[in-house]
Amino acid sequence: MIVPTMADMMAQGKQPEVLFWVGAAGSYDDRAKKISRAFVKILHQANVDFAVLGTEESSTGDAAKRAGNEFLFQMQAMMNIEVLNGYEIKKIVTCDPHSFNTLKNEYPSLGGKYEVFHHTQFIQKLISEGRLDINNITLKGKKVTFHDPCYLGRANDVYESPRDLIRRLGVNLAEMKRNKSTALCCGAGGAQMFKDAEKGTKEINVLRTEDALETKPNIIATGCPYCNTMMTDGIKFKEKEKEVVVKDIAELIAEANNL
Repeated sequence: MIVPTMADMMAQGKQPEVLFWVGAAGSYDDRAKKISRAFVKILHQANVDFAVLGTEESSTGDAAKRAGNEFLFQMQAMMNIEVLNGYEIKKIVTCDPHSFNTLKNEYPSLGGKYEVFHHTQFIQKLISEGRLDINNITLKGKKVTFHDPCYLGRANDVYESPRDLIRRLGVNLAEMKRNKSTALCCGAGGAQMFKDAEKGTKEINVLRTEDALETKPNIIATGCPYCNTMMTDGIKFKEKEKEVVVKDIAELIAEANNL
């Protein structure tokens, strides 16, 4: 599976249609790498001319900013903006809502102005343009519930593109009692991923997993690699691994299309 870098494309005098921002999880976490690969397969199937930064990609600075270190955030952001502007990047797509939010909303004031897509938005765009079809057989009849990532939903009002893609799979979409603007955080964005819950309280990812299990799903769909980790851990805690799987929407579409 060929994944061209911007350096390679520029050496050939080419400018890609879109830059795929892989993000930290999608680059280094073994589980999240599967999401990145699934999305790359979709891009190839739709004949999208894309590239990645490769070793030139660095942290967006999101974690530093959320931790209150504005100086470090601006240092990281300016380094990335210099690279992106040097390559004259216009469009960026990412599977990570944290990167999506930072690139879209926080880079413009520092001179990084780009058209930024979450991968569910970009896949929806490919379908509307007739560049991608979903040919599903394997998932028909399955019950799927979708967990809204905080930085996709409440932070950016993106609720419909993931749900539209799930419906196109021909599955039964079952909403959790807390969904869209009232959805409960999985805990990763609030740093619960790196610490135990306070004494006497339940882990937030377990609470969110319980919301999902109330819908009696076959699949918990996610649109964020960190949410995927937290919900997977929740399923393991509830000992439901044999009954329920956690998959990113890109993985479901790749599976439906036998990619």
